[in-house]
Amino acid sequence: MRFSLKKEPRGLYEPVEVEEGTTLDQFVRATRDQAAYPVYLAKIGNRYADLREKIPEGAWVELLDMRNRAAQHAYVDSLCLLFITAVDRVMGGTRIEIANSLNQGMYIEVRGTSPVPPELTEKIAAEMRRLSGADELFRLEQRPRDEVIQILEDQGKVTHTVDLIRGMAKERRLPIYTIAGMHHFAYGFIVPSAGYLGNWELHSYKRGVLLRYPNDHLPDQLPPYRDQPKLYEAFSEQKRWDRITGVNYVQDLNRQIQEGEFREMVQISEALHEKRIAEIADRIKEEKRRIILIAGPSSSGKTTFARRLCVQLRVNGMSPLYMGTDDYFVEREHTPHDANGEPNYEGFDALDVDLFNRNMNDLLAGKKADLPTFNFLTGHKEFGLRVTSVGQGQPIVIEGIHGLNARLTEEIPQKEKFKIYISPLTGMNIDEHNRVPTTDERLLRRLVRDYLYRGHDAAATLESWPKVRAGEDENIFPYSGEADALFNSYHIYEIPVLKRYAVPLLEKVGPEDPNYAEAQWMLDFLKYFREVKDDRAVPNNSIIREFIGGSIFVE
Repeated sequence: MRFSLKKEPRGLYEPVEVEEGTTLDQFVRATRDQAAYPVYLAKIGNRYADLREKIPEGAWVELLDMRNRAAQHAYVDSLCLLFITAVDRVMGGTRIEIANSLNQGMYIEVRGTSPVPPELTEKIAAEMRRLSGADELFRLEQRPRDEVIQILEDQGKVTHTVDLIRGMAKERRLPIYTIAGMHHFAYGFIVPSAGYLGNWELHSYKRGVLLRYPNDHLPDQLPPYRDQPKLYEAFSEQKRWDRITGVNYVQDLNRQIQEGEFREMVQISEALHEKRIAEIADRIKEEKRRIILIAGPSSSGKTTFARRLCVQLRVNGMSPLYMGTDDYFVEREHTPHDANGEPNYEGFDALDVDLFNRNMNDLLAGKKADLPTFNFLTGHKEFGLRVTSVGQGQPIVIEGIHGLNARLTEEIPQKEKFKIYISPLTGMNIDEHNRVPTTDERLLRRLVRDYLYRGHDAAATLESWPKVRAGEDENIFPYSGEADALFNSYHIYEIPVLKRYAVPLLEKVGPEDPNYAEAQWMLDFLKYFREVKDDRAVPNNSIIREFIGGSIFVE
């Protein structure tokens, strides 16, 4: 039997012959020594394929490693199931909370044991290694929904999961995974066996443990450890906010929407945001900072946050000047190029840093500055349109992706600068064992905004997303630790609101489109959330309005 195989993201398909009935798992194991990196998922045509599938005659197959986000999810979700199984065998009957990504890994809490002693962590790790060394199977069965509920109820540890599945009346059959006699429900892909999970480390951290693994930059090795205490505190704060709204898992959210509590949920969530913005404004005034730098990944709500911060600074008797760094692009002909020879507008060298520093220092000194206006049609800066000055003590609020990079403001006195990192950090998970990735949350926002404001369909947004993420990894995330304050722009109610806009866009991505697999991934994720059809309760100054329309800050 012959099929066509692609091993590398930018590679070509080559003909391969195998015996009829060969599964992807069997093929991956047989050719493991020939692969550049370990494989955890595949694509058959334009859809993602579980490695348990048989390879069809004449199929176009692409093998996926950690450089693909779906394959990375498969590895991480499988690793979490391995951890849960090991804890059950070591401790028995202990509840596990897969909390959030942190420190190039996954932060997990073990209920009833806080903090987790290092000796207990090592026992769990040893059991994980034993299961992996024995290559224990993750057995997959597609069972009727009621049978899955019964299996999970008999196990007695997944109340939130059972409640969620009960509400999924349209789903007739659901996946159930079994490893070492323990049953699991997972909404993503899981590798065929524990032998795939050989590269990780586990150690005690804060109240729980940190499970670290490779990433898309280092697909076959652990990344250097970088502690992120501010990010940990931001997630902890979001958990506290979730408790205030009474929403810890998706089923809690669905129930409140069904029972007519959506408006109150919005009001509480928005009030928490406003309180946090006011706290940051108070700190800026107290510390007498004048250069306020705001940065964060795509679809974080930077524009709305910056505008609302300006309002709170005015409440404090300050009169901020608001501006962005996009007007400081170098002339189009001087734009640097990336490794593929394409213009790199998000790279640091795409900015005229010398001019930016001169302008800011002139403003701080009370001088007039001729601030440029970048003409995106001609690709050149224009001058004489914004000659301005600021008063003594007047802050300058600056939004831009390189705001946290010290090189951007290296000529500005440190005492003048206040750096803010903004990102939506999802604290609510689907259930105790299945998380809501922050990256998926941001992609959902971008899908809706790109369509409403930029005329891009879902396929175009999905196509560009890997490049956007690569730019964030290079220009934003490495500098998040430099921030003086971190603002979590996530709203507990937003996914049900965004769902109404996103689902029709994703459904238009057909099987013939190369982005079909990603569209189906997002649709599978959204099916767990109840849709909000009437979003009039969302105020016009909300960060969410930046994406769904009706914002007083975004034209």
